[in-house]
Amino acid sequence: MPNIYFIIVTYNAMQWAERCFSSLRKSSVPINVLVVDNGSTDGTQNFIKRNFTEVELIQNDKNLGFGKANNIGIETAYRKNADFFYLMNQDAWVFENSVAELLKVYNSYPNKSDIGILSPVHLDGTEKKLDIFIDKYIAINFKTRMISDFYLNSPKPYYEISFVNAAHWLIPKETIEKVGGFNPYFFHYGEDNEYINRVHYHKKKIFLVSGSKAVHDGKQDLEKVDYQRFEELSLETRILDPNLTDEYQKIRSSLLKSTVKNLVLTDFNSAKKMYKLFRRISSQKKLLQDNKKFLTSNSHPFLNLQN
Repeated sequence: MPNIYFIIVTYNAMQWAERCFSSLRKSSVPINVLVVDNGSTDGTQNFIKRNFTEVELIQNDKNLGFGKANNIGIETAYRKNADFFYLMNQDAWVFENSVAELLKVYNSYPNKSDIGILSPVHLDGTEKKLDIFIDKYIAINFKTRMISDFYLNSPKPYYEISFVNAAHWLIPKETIEKVGGFNPYFFHYGEDNEYINRVHYHKKKIFLVSGSKAVHDGKQDLEKVDYQRFEELSLETRILDPNLTDEYQKIRSSLLKSTVKNLVLTDFNSAKKMYKLFRRISSQKKLLQDNKKFLTSNSHPFLNLQN
């Protein structure tokens, strides 16, 4: 039986704690649970200690962010000889066969070294609909014909997709040793996009497993997404993407041209927005370039995997 570690980063997680950790006890596959708490102030740590004594709890004095805290969990699980690292959000839970169905695909796949990440199909908190972001990821992976297969009730066991968010990631040990951990440049949001870019860089695949379902009780309204923040982060993840070259210069030049164009068109709000992004990218030049060099020149970047 593989040694599987669930790694959950918590920060004021009481709203979901009971549902989240109770679900893990029902897993048909034996698992270990490791929580890295980012300085919760709502009683999360004591609740876990009191009610889920099987959980190993690491308490940070302050909020280190999603990526750094996950890296602590990954390093800890690695030292405990984990074969798989299941990263799960605090606002999420699994079903009895969620992990078993993921392992079924992994075990049946002939070239296991090709597998970077396995993900269940994410449901929303009602457990009756797809998580709205999975809807989006399926739609942009139109070449797989997932929508047709699901609609006609004839899904394949798994589908290769370009991206899935880190609410539910089952990561084999080989991926951790090759791709590394989360980039601490990103405090919250953007870190999973940047990680996926490196998964692709190392020629590994991301599979959405149709027979495995799990819940992500996150935002279900795309209008509430902070698109301005995501636009900023998308520029930075593109600059750091090892699959792309000279992206910093391309983006900087494009932002400057857009600024000038909008000024000529007297669209001053858009010009201001573009110039703000231009200045942000310009001020981060050395940090971004040094970061990209580090992640492409080091094995398992951002992790200390020494036993």
